[in-house]
Amino acid sequence: MQQRSEVILIGGRSGVGKSTAAFRLHSILADRDVTHAVIEGDALDLAHPAPWEHGLAERNLAALWGNYRALGYRRLIYTNTVSVLGADVLAAAMGDDPRVIGVLLRSSDDTAEGRLAGREEGVELERHVGRSRAAARRLDEQADPVVHRIDTDGRTPTAVAEEILRISGWA
Repeated sequence: MQQRSEVILIGGRSGVGKSTAAFRLHSILADRDVTHAVIEGDALDLAHPAPWEHGLAERNLAALWGNYRALGYRRLIYTNTVSVLGADVLAAAMGDDPRVIGVLLRSSDDTAEGRLAGREEGVELERHVGRSRAAARRLDEQADPVVHRIDTDGRTPTAVAEEILRISGWA
């Protein structure tokens, strides 16, 4: 019998540190020789015009995870702003009834905006800040109570990744 898959869904506003935490978690797991994959959900449907209404992200996740699964992978770290709100859809796209571990990273407006200012500027910075604030409110209001919440203010990426690792039980 094949081992059931597991997925850590890392969600949170722009600038909260999702990708940074996921890549640090990847490094920790790799150092411990824990087999896993990382997929940046934002890249699965990054196009213009945006193809969201076609379910492209889910279709691409299904294809990518199918390839990893065929090679024996059973653990996935998946990042996307609203991933914790779409856990059922993402789990269904994986196609193998994974155990889902939802993690919502949170930060203050000042922290998120400071991080965004390091990678955006001008009108794009203003747009990202506005979307980040709206996403933070939506995620706080709509994320299921079983989703683990981790504050990232004043914490290193390693500390955040280690907390995610503890929650997952993958160590």
